[in-house]
Amino acid sequence: MEEALDNAILELKRVDHLFYVSLKYTRTVDVIRSVVQRIINALDFGLDSLLKHAKENKLIKEIPTNAGLKCELLKETYPENTELLDYVNFYLKLKRILRADYGKREEYRRHVTMISTLGKGEVVEVDIDLLKEYYEKTNNFVKLVRITLYGEQEEI
Repeated sequence: MEEALDNAILELKRVDHLFYVSLKYTRTVDVIRSVVQRIINALDFGLDSLLKHAKENKLIKEIPTNAGLKCELLKETYPENTELLDYVNFYLKLKRILRADYGKREEYRRHVTMISTLGKGEVVEVDIDLLKEYYEKTNNFVKLVRITLYGEQEEI
């Protein structure tokens, strides 16, 4: 439980570096994809931490390895926590964005954009500003996990 939370914090540090250093100098869609992948990893570690906490408190019997099953189990285990449910949906959306076919626009410029085409014609344009929102949202999720596990709010 603690190790998974520590791994989430480490992934956030990597996202921070990718966002503020690598993306600043390269401005490519590959870096955007890498940032999205690291955000997914941080969210995944946070979800694992919550599931391990639930298992230790005997709320669940075992933790599945499949991401979709983990999300369903979290929704069943913490149905009253709407904020957590929003983060689970956010995690699933990011996974869909990363798996989707994507295009590039304005590489090597300030407005570099990854254009992902999700199912049913839904198009998501991931640019630097949206990545910053994703990063902040993930940071808030890790804080929520820490509060859920330890009942304290400490700076990351």
